[in-house]
Amino acid sequence: MKRHYAALLDEYLKLFPCVAIIGVRQCGKTSLIHQLPGEWTHYDLEKIQDRDIIQTNPDLFFRLNPEKVTMDESQLLPDLYPALRVAIDNQRDKCGRFIITGSSSPELTRSISESLAGRVAIIEMEPFNLAEAYEKPVSSIYPLIMQQALASHSRELTPIHTLDEVMRHWLNGGYPEPWIKNTVRFKKLWMQNYIQTYLDRDILRSFPRLSGDKYRLFTQLLSQLSGQIINYSNVSRLLGVSQPTARDYFNIAQGTFIWRHLPAYEKNATKRIIKHPKGYLRDTGMLHHLLHLHDLNMLLTHPQMGHSWETMISENIIRGLTSLGAEFEYFHYRTGAGAEIDLVLEGEFGLLPIEIKYAQRITNKSLRSLREFIQNYSCQYGLIIHNHETVQRYDENIIGIPATCL
Repeated sequence: MKRHYAALLDEYLKLFPCVAIIGVRQCGKTSLIHQLPGEWTHYDLEKIQDRDIIQTNPDLFFRLNPEKVTMDESQLLPDLYPALRVAIDNQRDKCGRFIITGSSSPELTRSISESLAGRVAIIEMEPFNLAEAYEKPVSSIYPLIMQQALASHSRELTPIHTLDEVMRHWLNGGYPEPWIKNTVRFKKLWMQNYIQTYLDRDILRSFPRLSGDKYRLFTQLLSQLSGQIINYSNVSRLLGVSQPTARDYFNIAQGTFIWRHLPAYEKNATKRIIKHPKGYLRDTGMLHHLLHLHDLNMLLTHPQMGHSWETMISENIIRGLTSLGAEFEYFHYRTGAGAEIDLVLEGEFGLLPIEIKYAQRITNKSLRSLREFIQNYSCQYGLIIHNHETVQRYDENIIGIPATCL
């Protein structure tokens, strides 16, 4: 199954000596690099033999393998990065020589940045978004956002999915293997083993002093906290740990790519802003497994339904823009008076507030926070993602986009 990241990887290989593909385990990084055209030599550092070949003498390894080399799960060999820097500098002007991948290590990005700054392009890869799951091209909404042309071309957007397809992706999440095997029984067993492997192999191996029981409890707690404002003191009390330890747990979950941390947007604030961060489990399939929600009817009647829908839409927007190489940051926004914006993006395309609603009919009252944010921050326009059948124009600068267009 083709990934939207493939075009971005091809572009980066023409511009940089090395590309790092990072992301949660089993999101498709290895499959992507094995689809590269040309003769590449692949090393998997989870295999003892491959790891020994490199770690015995990293500098000599790169002299013998000066280009077209991929190194999977590179976080398992930190000594790799300084030697890779030397190898790159020996032929600094030559591009497309090395690809490294990594997952499940909060120190990974920092290590890459410190050792390979200016020499590496980083792609943060995620499980399937909506279009990838159904093997469809990138939705035109994302290039239009990047080109700052969505406001003038929004009428051209048409649904690329059926509502049933959107609901199925929402329920099942985006991990590739359950999509490919495509049975309810396999998905349940796969997710059960995936979470256990994440805890036992990735977390406890990387953090041997961590309390396994406490972190297991924390992982379960994340399903209840997903989509909500995070109060670290409440979390620490529920887990029976200190506040610094609770913060460390969140940093680990963020650093291993299962949790997305959304800081509060408080730039040039004219009103009292709730400064607590917000966050959610990135994959709704994992969220629903932890909540024991195995069919759509159970999901639609669950108290977490609204937060889960918001997660799925937010992730699709972030993944769609990321796969095109957009440079942006993401936030949430809430005032002391209760005004709230689910997702705020700020990047090369400007400031974009996005409200997310499961409903098909959008009331005038539900647009109040979006109108207020657009006015206070002089935004070109704002989006509301809904379940209407067609694109709607609520104001001159508020555009309603069906989820089926993502």
